[in-house]
Amino acid sequence: MQQTDIANVWYVIVNPVAGFGRGLEDLPLITKLLRENEIPHELVFSQHKYHVTELTVEAVNEGYRHIMVIGGDGTLHEVVNGLFIQQSTPVDEVTVAVIPVGTGNDWIRMYGIPTRYSEAIRAVREGHTLLQDIGEVHYEESQYAQVRYMANVAGAGFDPSVTKIYEHYKAQGRRGKHLYAQGSVKSFFRYKSTGVKVWIDGELVHKDLLFSAAIGIGKYNGGGTQQLPLAVADDGLFDITLYRPMHWWQILFRLRRLFNGDIYSIGHVKHYRGRNIRIESTPDIMVEVDGELLGGTPLEFKIHPRCVRVVVNKDYLDNE
Repeated sequence: MQQTDIANVWYVIVNPVAGFGRGLEDLPLITKLLRENEIPHELVFSQHKYHVTELTVEAVNEGYRHIMVIGGDGTLHEVVNGLFIQQSTPVDEVTVAVIPVGTGNDWIRMYGIPTRYSEAIRAVREGHTLLQDIGEVHYEESQYAQVRYMANVAGAGFDPSVTKIYEHYKAQGRRGKHLYAQGSVKSFFRYKSTGVKVWIDGELVHKDLLFSAAIGIGKYNGGGTQQLPLAVADDGLFDITLYRPMHWWQILFRLRRLFNGDIYSIGHVKHYRGRNIRIESTPDIMVEVDGELLGGTPLEFKIHPRCVRVVVNKDYLDNE
């Protein structure tokens, strides 16, 4: 393939373990649909953790300007980090698309991207795109400062404790969408609220016990919960949801509000917006970013407005 052709070819990264192997299992159907829709593509397979990030850097450096993910939220997370690691091309000159085969698929929900392969690929062919915000996350791991980039939602406190249990279940070979809910229940009765300070754009907005915090560009995480129901992906702002400590019965009787977008009607839940966020805690609390368990506090979040071009469903743009 000539260098001049590469910019118009979709570099398709397949995560063979996404969705408990569904991506690999359904790959013949997906590639058939790509051919039928006359979408030029080059297939590559990730082989280990962070390999997707490496492949993304290589692809952009080679001249590819269209990257398609056959995977889930974690695979997309690695692609976004690869876009920021490479230095050869402005990030907004690369278009990213997702064919969802993951377990959570929270990022696609916001944009109305169908889980049905034929419809998701049709969205790629139609080529409706949006420049979305990206978050830069600074955290500590083993006493070393680290940085990561996020496309959707980060959680501090309770959320990463659920992610830790969920990853343990997957490592045991357990499967099923119920695992996240099971991990949430188990973690709730183990997790203790922590003394936390939260600054938003330099203003101290919280200095008390905190159960959990969600910081996001997207609305959904945890397999469909709306912890950030008012989030707008291209407004140049993070949405922040802070949860003060609650009893189990307070959560149980309000659980549906996590799914219907009515979470801010709960008195223990507060909503903020801002461009820069800092979180400190005693003792340290963990953070997860786009469903990936990282290190812990202190945490800093910085917004990069409208910098990654993503394929969205036409209906999403019509309703903006």
